[in-house]
Amino acid sequence: MHEKSHSPLDDIRAHIAGMPGPDTEAERIARERDGQLTKPPGALGRLEKIAFWLAAWQGRNPPAAERIEVAVYAANHGVAKQGVSAFPPEVTEQMVANFRAGGAAINQICKTFGLGLKVHELALSRPTGDITCEPAMSERECTATIAYGMEAVGERPDVLCLGEMGIANTTIASALLCALHGGEPEDWVGPGTGVDEAGLARKADAIRRALEFHGPYLNDPLTILTRLGGREFAAIVGAIIAARHARVPVILDGFMVTAAASVLHALMPEALDHCIAGHVSAEPAHRRALEKIGKRPLLDLDMRLGEGSGAGVAAAIIKAAAATHGGMATFADAGVSEKNE
Repeated sequence: MHEKSHSPLDDIRAHIAGMPGPDTEAERIARERDGQLTKPPGALGRLEKIAFWLAAWQGRNPPAAERIEVAVYAANHGVAKQGVSAFPPEVTEQMVANFRAGGAAINQICKTFGLGLKVHELALSRPTGDITCEPAMSERECTATIAYGMEAVGERPDVLCLGEMGIANTTIASALLCALHGGEPEDWVGPGTGVDEAGLARKADAIRRALEFHGPYLNDPLTILTRLGGREFAAIVGAIIAARHARVPVILDGFMVTAAASVLHALMPEALDHCIAGHVSAEPAHRRALEKIGKRPLLDLDMRLGEGSGAGVAAAIIKAAAATHGGMATFADAGVSEKNE
């Protein structure tokens, strides 16, 4: 009898299976404090629920949102040669340089709200395999990239925002979501960086050919990530896993980050309980993808930029939730009479 061979991805499965749950006592204390604050019960609406969520996943009272870090992962994709993007692959590297020079939208958002920013280049000179005719990554490379993403919480921020940059990565996101949730490629493709109708048709065709080529292997979420994904998607998966183990709540950015998170949700739905959707983008399938993973977005601003921009703006709301919960006076502190019985 032959023993089943060990896959490098099995170590990732163990990390996912070992994810801790919420700190229910910390959440209970937060709810108790909320009932004593100088406001009618429920008057801050969703901000109150965010404060409870922060307390539960940070395991602390009051919850904190002073040190929020934005991690942007940049990668290139072999499928770009199929004409699925309005921009050439060189733009990925050029935009990374723009991030480092402080000239991108996410730089201004981070500056405005006091967020940290780290940009991670993932072998930009070596695109992943063209998914229409070969695997994007080997199991070993996918595992190593997930492990790299796990380093995102090394400095233990209060909250982690996840973003990405990569020409052709909306095609990759659509392919992942189609493989995970079913339907036709046309159900999951959108304009991305601004492709026309012919470009949309090329995207759908590339995804259809990829699904046909990899068909026998698309019965496991991590294998789907390996064969149809990209390095930034794998790194984001790793960052989400590590954040859970480090008790760091996560703000998901747009379509691509949601597709990466969907891999974890397919493996274990509660794997994303420490994550909140920062926004719903203008990419048509993003709303559907969020519904599939049970996430209600904080914002709906018709954004479609990526690079963590929607998550960065949503971080301001997270900061407001933590500040009102932790900084408001109680009725006893302020000498304010409570509601009549």
